[in-house]
Amino acid sequence: MADLKAIRSAILGGGLLIAVLAGAMFWAPRAFSKPAEITDASLLDGYRHVEVASVSDAMEKLTGQRTYMSHSMRPIFTSKFAGFALTVKLKKEENHDPDALQGMLTAIDQGGPNSVYVMVVEDGVNIAGMGGLMGTAMAARNFSGAVIDGGVRDVAYLQKISFPVFALGIVPSTSVSHYRFAGSNIPVLCDGVPVDAGDIVVADSDGVVVVPRAKAAEVLAAAQEMDFKEHSMYAHIEKLKSIVEAVKKFGRL
Repeated sequence: MADLKAIRSAILGGGLLIAVLAGAMFWAPRAFSKPAEITDASLLDGYRHVEVASVSDAMEKLTGQRTYMSHSMRPIFTSKFAGFALTVKLKKEENHDPDALQGMLTAIDQGGPNSVYVMVVEDGVNIAGMGGLMGTAMAARNFSGAVIDGGVRDVAYLQKISFPVFALGIVPSTSVSHYRFAGSNIPVLCDGVPVDAGDIVVADSDGVVVVPRAKAAEVLAAAQEMDFKEHSMYAHIEKLKSIVEAVKKFGRL
Protein backbone atom coordinates (compact mmCIF):
# COMPACT_ATOMS: atom_id res chain seq x y z
CA MET A 1 0.00 0.00 0.00
CA ALA A 2 2.85 2.32 0.88
CA ASP A 3 4.46 1.55 -2.48
CA LEU A 4 1.23 2.43 -4.25
CA LYS A 5 1.06 5.80 -2.46
CA ALA A 6 4.66 6.55 -3.38
CA ILE A 7 4.03 5.81 -7.07
CA ARG A 8 0.89 7.93 -7.03
CA SER A 9 2.77 10.81 -5.40
CA ALA A 10 5.52 10.61 -7.98
CA ILE A 11 3.03 10.69 -10.86
CA LEU A 12 1.22 13.70 -9.42
CA GLY A 13 4.50 15.47 -8.76
CA GLY A 14 5.67 14.79 -12.28
CA GLY A 15 2.40 16.08 -13.67
CA LEU A 16 2.77 19.27 -11.64
CA LEU A 17 6.30 19.75 -12.92
CA ILE A 18 5.16 19.28 -16.51
CA ALA A 19 2.35 21.77 -15.98
CA VAL A 20 4.78 24.33 -14.52
CA LEU A 21 7.20 23.87 -17.41
CA ALA A 22 4.38 24.13 -19.93
CA GLY A 23 3.15 27.31 -18.27
CA ALA A 24 6.62 28.78 -18.33
CA MET A 25 6.92 27.97 -22.02
CA PHE A 26 3.51 29.49 -22.69
CA TRP A 27 4.20 32.71 -20.84
CA ALA A 28 7.78 33.16 -22.02
CA PRO A 29 8.23 36.32 -24.12
CA ARG A 30 7.99 35.54 -27.82
CA ALA A 31 10.98 36.27 -29.97
CA PHE A 32 9.90 38.11 -33.09
CA SER A 33 12.25 37.93 -36.04
CA LYS A 34 13.10 41.15 -37.84
CA PRO A 35 11.39 41.69 -41.18
CA ALA A 36 13.59 40.47 -43.99
CA GLU A 37 15.64 43.31 -45.47
CA ILE A 38 14.81 44.17 -49.06
CA THR A 39 17.27 42.56 -51.46
CA ASP A 40 19.20 44.39 -54.16
CA ALA A 41 17.27 42.46 -56.81
CA SER A 42 13.84 43.38 -55.46
CA LEU A 43 14.95 46.97 -54.91
CA LEU A 44 16.06 47.40 -58.50
CA ASP A 45 12.98 45.61 -59.78
CA GLY A 46 10.86 48.13 -57.92
CA TYR A 47 12.76 51.09 -59.32
CA ARG A 48 12.53 49.68 -62.84
CA HIS A 49 8.73 49.74 -62.60
CA VAL A 50 8.23 53.18 -61.08
CA GLU A 51 8.16 56.54 -62.83
CA VAL A 52 11.35 58.59 -62.47
CA ALA A 53 9.20 61.67 -61.86
CA SER A 54 7.67 59.93 -58.84
CA VAL A 55 11.16 59.04 -57.57
CA SER A 56 12.15 62.70 -57.89
CA ASP A 57 9.03 63.81 -56.00
CA ALA A 58 9.57 61.18 -53.29
CA MET A 59 13.18 62.26 -52.78
CA GLU A 60 12.17 65.89 -52.39
CA LYS A 61 9.28 65.04 -50.07
CA LEU A 62 11.29 62.76 -47.77
CA THR A 63 14.68 64.50 -47.79
CA GLY A 64 14.09 68.02 -49.02
CA GLN A 65 16.73 67.37 -51.70
CA ARG A 66 16.43 67.77 -55.44
CA THR A 67 18.53 65.00 -56.90
CA TYR A 68 17.39 65.14 -60.52
CA MET A 69 19.76 66.07 -63.31
CA SER A 70 19.11 68.99 -65.63
CA HIS A 71 17.09 69.03 -68.82
CA SER A 72 20.38 68.82 -70.72
CA MET A 73 20.92 65.20 -69.63
CA ARG A 74 19.12 63.37 -72.42
CA PRO A 75 18.99 59.79 -73.74
CA ILE A 76 20.42 58.82 -77.12
CA PHE A 77 17.24 56.78 -77.61
CA THR A 78 14.09 56.24 -75.54
CA SER A 79 15.07 54.01 -72.64
CA LYS A 80 14.39 53.24 -69.01
CA PHE A 81 16.79 51.69 -66.49
CA ALA A 82 17.84 51.50 -62.87
CA GLY A 83 21.07 50.31 -61.29
CA PHE A 84 23.89 50.96 -58.88
CA ALA A 85 26.31 53.80 -59.61
CA LEU A 86 29.84 52.97 -60.67
CA THR A 87 31.46 56.40 -60.70
CA VAL A 88 34.39 57.56 -62.84
CA LYS A 89 36.01 60.99 -63.05
CA LEU A 90 38.24 62.45 -65.76
CA LYS A 91 40.25 65.65 -65.30
CA LYS A 92 41.48 67.93 -68.07
CA GLU A 93 45.15 67.47 -68.82
CA GLU A 94 46.94 67.62 -72.15
CA ASN A 95 49.26 64.62 -72.28
CA HIS A 96 50.93 61.98 -74.41
CA ASP A 97 50.65 59.26 -71.78
CA PRO A 98 49.20 56.06 -73.30
CA ASP A 99 48.03 55.00 -69.85
CA ALA A 100 46.34 58.28 -68.92
CA LEU A 101 42.86 56.76 -69.29
CA GLN A 102 43.64 53.18 -68.31
CA GLY A 103 41.73 53.49 -65.02
CA MET A 104 38.59 54.48 -66.94
CA LEU A 105 38.71 51.20 -68.84
CA THR A 106 39.65 49.13 -65.80
CA ALA A 107 36.58 50.46 -64.00
CA ILE A 108 34.37 49.01 -66.75
CA ASP A 109 36.02 45.60 -66.45
CA GLN A 110 35.41 45.69 -62.69
CA GLY A 111 31.71 46.45 -63.11
CA GLY A 112 28.99 43.94 -63.69
CA PRO A 113 25.25 43.33 -63.91
CA ASN A 114 23.13 46.24 -62.65
CA SER A 115 26.01 48.75 -62.78
CA VAL A 116 25.33 52.24 -64.11
CA TYR A 117 28.47 53.90 -65.44
CA VAL A 118 28.35 57.45 -64.07
CA MET A 119 31.14 59.45 -65.69
CA VAL A 120 32.10 63.06 -65.01
CA VAL A 121 34.24 64.67 -67.69
CA GLU A 122 35.65 67.93 -66.34
CA ASP A 123 34.36 70.81 -68.47
CA GLY A 124 33.50 68.15 -71.03
CA VAL A 125 30.20 69.06 -72.63
CA ASN A 126 31.94 68.97 -76.01
CA ILE A 127 34.13 65.95 -75.24
CA ALA A 128 32.90 62.39 -75.84
CA GLY A 129 33.36 60.55 -72.55
CA MET A 130 32.41 57.26 -74.15
CA GLY A 131 31.56 55.68 -77.48
CA GLY A 132 30.87 52.36 -79.13
CA LEU A 133 33.85 50.42 -77.75
CA MET A 134 33.15 51.27 -74.12
CA GLY A 135 29.43 50.77 -74.68
CA THR A 136 30.05 47.32 -76.12
CA ALA A 137 32.11 46.36 -73.06
CA MET A 138 29.39 47.62 -70.71
CA ALA A 139 26.70 45.78 -72.62
CA ALA A 140 28.75 42.56 -72.58
CA ARG A 141 29.06 42.87 -68.80
CA ASN A 142 25.30 43.52 -68.45
CA PHE A 143 25.50 47.10 -67.21
CA SER A 144 22.10 48.73 -66.83
CA GLY A 145 23.23 51.85 -68.68
CA ALA A 146 25.49 54.90 -68.58
CA VAL A 147 25.10 58.52 -67.51
CA ILE A 148 27.77 60.87 -68.86
CA ASP A 149 28.38 64.40 -67.59
CA GLY A 150 29.94 65.14 -70.94
CA GLY A 151 29.35 64.01 -74.49
CA VAL A 152 28.88 60.68 -76.22
CA ARG A 153 29.78 59.46 -79.71
CA ASP A 154 29.25 56.40 -81.93
CA VAL A 155 25.57 56.87 -81.24
CA ALA A 156 24.39 54.87 -84.26
CA TYR A 157 26.30 51.82 -83.00
CA LEU A 158 25.11 52.26 -79.41
CA GLN A 159 21.56 52.39 -80.75
CA LYS A 160 22.25 49.27 -82.81
CA ILE A 161 23.30 47.28 -79.73
CA SER A 162 20.52 48.91 -77.68
CA PHE A 163 22.84 50.13 -74.92
CA PRO A 164 21.14 53.04 -73.12
CA VAL A 165 23.19 56.19 -72.54
CA PHE A 166 22.19 59.57 -71.15
CA ALA A 167 24.61 62.41 -71.90
CA LEU A 168 24.81 66.19 -72.20
CA GLY A 169 25.24 66.00 -75.97
CA ILE A 170 26.37 64.07 -79.01
CA VAL A 171 29.84 65.02 -80.25
CA PRO A 172 32.52 63.33 -82.42
CA SER A 173 35.48 64.37 -80.24
CA THR A 174 37.81 62.26 -78.09
CA SER A 175 39.16 62.47 -74.54
CA VAL A 176 42.40 60.71 -75.55
CA SER A 177 45.45 62.99 -75.03
CA HIS A 178 43.23 65.65 -73.46
CA TYR A 179 42.17 64.00 -70.19
CA ARG A 180 43.52 61.86 -67.39
CA PHE A 181 41.71 59.34 -65.19
CA ALA A 182 41.10 60.89 -61.74
CA GLY A 183 39.43 58.04 -59.87
CA SER A 184 36.64 55.49 -59.80
CA ASN A 185 34.02 54.62 -57.21
CA ILE A 186 34.58 58.00 -55.60
CA PRO A 187 32.04 60.74 -54.79
CA VAL A 188 31.36 62.84 -57.89
CA LEU A 189 29.11 65.72 -58.88
CA CYS A 190 27.30 64.59 -62.05
CA ASP A 191 25.42 67.41 -63.80
CA GLY A 192 25.17 69.13 -60.43
CA VAL A 193 23.92 66.07 -58.49
CA PRO A 194 26.08 64.35 -55.84
CA VAL A 195 26.61 60.65 -56.63
CA ASP A 196 28.36 58.08 -54.46
CA ALA A 197 29.35 54.62 -55.63
CA GLY A 198 26.44 52.26 -55.00
CA ASP A 199 23.73 54.92 -55.10
CA ILE A 200 20.60 54.07 -57.08
CA VAL A 201 20.47 55.74 -60.50
CA VAL A 202 17.12 55.73 -62.30
CA ALA A 203 16.44 57.07 -65.77
CA ASP A 204 13.57 57.29 -68.23
CA SER A 205 12.19 59.75 -70.77
CA ASP A 206 11.73 62.37 -68.03
CA GLY A 207 15.42 62.38 -67.07
CA VAL A 208 17.81 61.01 -64.44
CA VAL A 209 17.45 60.89 -60.65
CA VAL A 210 19.93 59.69 -58.02
CA VAL A 211 18.81 58.10 -54.74
CA PRO A 212 21.31 57.62 -51.89
CA ARG A 213 21.62 53.91 -51.14
CA ALA A 214 20.68 54.39 -47.48
CA LYS A 215 17.36 56.00 -48.49
CA ALA A 216 16.57 53.71 -51.40
CA ALA A 217 13.93 51.47 -49.79
CA GLU A 218 12.08 54.37 -48.15
CA VAL A 219 12.09 56.46 -51.33
CA LEU A 220 10.91 53.53 -53.43
CA ALA A 221 7.92 52.90 -51.17
CA ALA A 222 6.91 56.58 -51.36
CA ALA A 223 7.39 56.67 -55.14
CA GLN A 224 5.27 53.55 -55.60
CA GLU A 225 2.45 55.11 -53.58
CA MET A 226 2.66 58.27 -55.69
CA ASP A 227 2.60 56.20 -58.87
CA PHE A 228 -0.46 54.28 -57.74
CA LYS A 229 -2.36 57.47 -56.98
CA GLU A 230 -1.39 59.13 -60.25
CA HIS A 231 -2.20 56.13 -62.41
CA SER A 232 -5.56 55.82 -60.65
CA MET A 233 -6.34 59.43 -61.50
CA TYR A 234 -6.29 59.08 -65.28
CA ALA A 235 -9.58 57.17 -65.51
CA HIS A 236 -11.11 59.44 -62.85
CA ILE A 237 -10.20 62.56 -64.86
CA GLU A 238 -11.56 61.06 -68.07
CA LYS A 239 -14.81 60.03 -66.37
CA LEU A 240 -15.48 63.33 -64.57
CA LYS A 241 -13.71 65.51 -67.14
CA SER A 242 -12.24 67.37 -64.18
CA ILE A 243 -8.67 67.47 -62.93
CA VAL A 244 -9.77 69.59 -59.96
CA GLU A 245 -11.99 66.78 -58.63
CA ALA A 246 -9.29 64.17 -59.24
CA VAL A 247 -6.65 66.13 -57.33
CA LYS A 248 -9.14 66.73 -54.53
CA LYS A 249 -9.85 62.99 -54.30
CA PHE A 250 -6.30 61.62 -54.64
CA GLY A 251 -4.14 64.50 -53.38
CA ARG A 252 -1.57 64.00 -56.13
CA LEU A 253 -0.41 66.39 -58.84
